[in-house]
Formats: sequence, C-alpha cells, structure tokens
Amino acid sequence: MKAAGCEKVFVETVSGTKAERPELRKLLDHARAGDVVVVYSLSRLARSVRHLIDLSEEFQRRDIGLMSITEAIDTTTPAGRFLYVTMSALSQLEVDLLRQRTAAGLLAARQRGRVGGRPKALDPVKLTVVKTLLSEGTLTVAEIAEHVGVAPSTIYRAVKGGRSALA
Repeated sequence: MKAAGCEKVFVETVSGTKAERPELRKLLDHARAGDVVVVYSLSRLARSVRHLIDLSEEFQRRDIGLMSITEAIDTTTPAGRFLYVTMSALSQLEVDLLRQRTAAGLLAARQRGRVGGRPKALDPVKLTVVKTLLSEGTLTVAEIAEHVGVAPSTIYRAVKGGRSALA
C-alpha cells in the first residue's frame, strides 16, 4: 500500500464476510472528498456484490475514488466504474460457485458414508471398555481416561448425562 502511494493504511483483521468491520468503519470515517481509497483486491473490501456497489455509491456520493491494485480498477474514470461493477459481479459469481461446489462435494462425501470433522476420540471399542470399567467401579474416571488415552471430559461427554450419570 505504501508503494501505491497511500498515506494512511487501514488493516482489517476481521473476515471480509463479517458485517461489523471496525477498520473499514475507520476508513469510511477518515476518507474525505478528493481522497482515493486503494485496496489490494475488491474481495478484501466487501462481503458481497451488493456491499461493493453500496460502497462504490457511497464513495461516488462523497467524491471519493476507489482503486484496486489486483484488478487494476480506478473508479475515478467512467471506464473504471464500469469495470468495477463488472468485476464485482464476477467476484460474487466466483464466491457463489465455490459455495455451491463445496456443498455438492460435502453432500457427495456424506452419501459415500464419509463424515467431516475430527474423528471421535472414543471409538465403539474404547467406549465399550469405558462403560465396562465404569460399571465395575474399581477405577476412577481419570484412571479410565488414562487407560484408554482420552481426557476425563471426553468420557463424561460420551456417557450421556455427564458426572451425575457416573456417580
């Protein structure tokens, strides 16, 4: 950003998909007529095409330009504004297609019997061992947990009802 001639840099740490973005708010409060807001990429500025268009309209209304380094867009020109809207729509299409492909992939994996996420710490064999040792009552939950290689909280969670069910 400094290489692009920016005098003040706002670095957002919140995801662009979040509605509340404090650094974007600071940028909008700081920007004055005649300023040009420079972003690395349009995808880093807004969470949707609608949001990009709203920001563009706000910038235009306040006489603030917008430049994107990656997309080589400069909204201080009519051609730049046209390109901005077109690129915004294409970016949104890309996001929507990615979401659609991800959902289809997850559905196909579920239909093949694969489930995402971390594997269960207590497989059916370990769970049977835990229940057997608990019913015998000779070991504490901590000792059983150490024996099967899990945390005591895992055992409490696995045996419905928590601690009271084990007492």
